[in-house]
Amino acid sequence: MLSAAGLADNALAQTAEATLPELTVSSPSPIVRPANTGTGIGAGILPVVTNTFSPVTVVTRDQIAREQPRTLGDALFDRPGISSSTYAPGAASRPIIRGLDNARVRIQENGVGIGDVSELGEDHAVPVNPLVSDRIEVIRGPATLRYGSQAIGGVVSAENNRVPTFIPRGGVSGQVTTGYSSVDEGRLGAVSVDAGGEGIAVHADGFRTATDSYATPLGIQRNSATESQGGSVGISAIGDRGFLGVSFSHYDALYQIPGGEAAESRTRLDPRQDRVLARGEYRPLGGPFEAIRFWAGGSVYRHDERGIGEDGIDGIQATFKNREVEGRIELQHVPVFTALGTLTGALGFQSGRRVLSTQGEAFLPPTESRSDAVYLFEELAVSNGLRFQAAGRIEGTRSSSTATQFPADYLPVPGEDPLQYGLRRRFAPKSISLGALQDLPYGFVASLNGSYVERAPTAYELFSQGPHDATGTFEIGDPTLRLERARTVEASLRRAIGPLRLDATGYYTRYTGFIYKRETGIGCNDDFASCGGGDELRQIVYSQANATFYGAEIAAQLDVLPVGDGFAGFEAQYDFVRARFDDGSAVPRIPPHRVGGGVFLRADGWFARVNLLHAFAQTDIAPFQTFTPGWDDLRAEVSYTKPLDPGIYGASEITVGLQGRNLLDDQIRNAASFKKDEILLPGRNLRLFVTARF
Repeated sequence: MLSAAGLADNALAQTAEATLPELTVSSPSPIVRPANTGTGIGAGILPVVTNTFSPVTVVTRDQIAREQPRTLGDALFDRPGISSSTYAPGAASRPIIRGLDNARVRIQENGVGIGDVSELGEDHAVPVNPLVSDRIEVIRGPATLRYGSQAIGGVVSAENNRVPTFIPRGGVSGQVTTGYSSVDEGRLGAVSVDAGGEGIAVHADGFRTATDSYATPLGIQRNSATESQGGSVGISAIGDRGFLGVSFSHYDALYQIPGGEAAESRTRLDPRQDRVLARGEYRPLGGPFEAIRFWAGGSVYRHDERGIGEDGIDGIQATFKNREVEGRIELQHVPVFTALGTLTGALGFQSGRRVLSTQGEAFLPPTESRSDAVYLFEELAVSNGLRFQAAGRIEGTRSSSTATQFPADYLPVPGEDPLQYGLRRRFAPKSISLGALQDLPYGFVASLNGSYVERAPTAYELFSQGPHDATGTFEIGDPTLRLERARTVEASLRRAIGPLRLDATGYYTRYTGFIYKRETGIGCNDDFASCGGGDELRQIVYSQANATFYGAEIAAQLDVLPVGDGFAGFEAQYDFVRARFDDGSAVPRIPPHRVGGGVFLRADGWFARVNLLHAFAQTDIAPFQTFTPGWDDLRAEVSYTKPLDPGIYGASEITVGLQGRNLLDDQIRNAASFKKDEILLPGRNLRLFVTARF
C-alpha cells in the first residue's frame, strides 16, 4: 500500500511517466487503480480501493474536470458518508465525515496540513482549489492515526504534483480546463504544466474563479458572490535512488456570507495564504531501511472579516492570522520474513507549531499550539491473501492562551467581569489500532478494524470567549476540557474489478467525553455583559458528554449491457449516521439518511449519466434546532472525449460536456449547516465544461 501523501511519489504506477520504480509501503492509504473495463480509467468508473485496511473515497481527476467543484466540500458533498458545511456555498464549505467536522477532520495537501483557520468557524474557507488537484482522497478509520488525533473523523487529502515527482514522457505534459455555470453566472479556468529533463522536473499551475450571487427556487440568494485565484511553482531533482523538491503556492479569495444578519451587513471575507512545501525520498542500497521519506511545510495565512458594524460603517470587523509549520519523516524498514509471514512497516515522527492571533470582534485570544508525535505501522502478510495490521501513536501537545472563567449559568453578574488568566494545557494522547484484510473469491476483499483513539482539545475549544459575527454565535470555550476518547469497530466489503464494483462499510464508535458546541438558548450581542438580554448572537458553549455514533456507507456500480467498447449499467448509493448522547438527546447538526441511484453509459469516448439523490427529512435533532425537510437532487450529464494528434492540435485529448444539477429545482437545505434555516443551496444549474490535455 502507498501512503496518501506519497501517492504522487508513485505517479508512474498510473501514468508511466515517473523515473522511480514502484515501491510498496505499509502505510495505511492507497494508490488508486480503478478497474479498466474498456473505456479507460476515470471514464465514469466507480473508484474502489481494496488494498487498504480502512475505507478510502476517491474523487478522480476526470471527475474533478467534469464537476468543476470550487471547494473541497462541493467536491465531496454527495459521496456516501460525507457531507459538508455549505456555510457559504462555493466558497466556505468544509467536508463533514460521518457527522464529524472541524477539529476532527484534517485537511491536507500533498501530506502536509493546509495551515488555515477553517476549523475555527464554518464561515472560514479552505485555501485549496480542487481544480488543480489530480485527485481528492478521504481516508477514514484506523488509517488516520498516521496524521494525528485531530484526524479522528478522517483525512481529506488534495493530491497534486506541485512538488514534482516525475518527468513527463516527451518532456512536457499538462491540462487546461474551463467552464461556465448558469445558476450563478460562474466562470472558471485552471491550467497545470509539468516539464523536465536530465533529472530536473518543474511544475506550474494557476486558477481563477468568479461567481455572482446564485439563484434558488425562491429567488437570488443575496450576498453569495465569490471569487478566488492562485497558483504555484515547484522544482525537484529526481535520481535513481529518490527525489528532493520544493514548491511555493499562493491563494487569495473574496467571498460573501449569505443569509440573516450576515447578508444584511454585507459580510465578506478575503483569505490570503502563502505556502512553502518540501518533500523528498531516499532509497538506500543497503541497511535496515528500504526507504526514507519526509514532508515539511509552512504557511502564512490571514483573512479580514468585513461588513457594516454597529456604528453603521462598512469596514474590517475582525482579523484572523495564522502561522503554522509542520514536518513528518518516515522510515520504512526492509521486509522481515517470519514463520507466520512477511512483516513490513514504517516508523514515523511528526512535529508542528501553530501561532494564531486575532484582532477586532474575534472570539479567540492569541494562542500558541505545539505537537510532537511518534507512530508505527506494521503489516503481516500471511498465506491465502490474509493480512494483519497494527498501528500505534503517542503524541505530546500543548496549548497556551488566556482563559476566561465564566459563571456556571453563562449569564453575566452585574458589576463583575469574568476572571481572565494565562493558562497552558498539556495533553498526551495515545492511540492504537488493529486490523485484518482478507482476499475473497471473485475479487471481493473484506476488512475488519478496531481502534482506540484519544484526541486533545484544540485551542479554540479551550479558550474561545467572544462574538463570532459571521456565524452569528457568541462562543465560550472550556479551559478544563479533558481528552476525548473514541473506540471504533469498522467492517468493510469491497470489489474494484469486473462488472460489479462495490464499496460498503459499517461502523460503530463509542465516545467518552465527546466535545461539541452546545447551544444554551441564551442570546447575546457583542460582549458577555449583553448575554441574556441580547438577540444578535446565539450563545454556544464547548461541552463534553458521552456519545455513540454508528452508520453505514455503500456505493455500487453494475455493468449490464455491452455498448461499443464499453457498457451501460446501473449505480446506487446509501449512507446514514446516527449520533446520540447517553441521555438520549441527538448530537447537533447530523446529516440525514440519503439514498440514490441511476443509470450510466460509457463507450467509444462518450460518458452519460442520470442520477437521483434523495435526502430524507432530518427530524432527529438537538435542542434549539429545527426540522430539516427532505429533498431530491436530480442530476444528468453527458460528455465526449476525443483523442487528438498533438503534432496538429497541440493537445493529446479534449473533453467537452454538459452537466445538470438539481434539475427539479428543489428547495435543498443542508441539515448539517448552521445556516440551513437562512439559506437554500443553489437551484437548477447547467454547467458547460471543456478540458484539454497535452
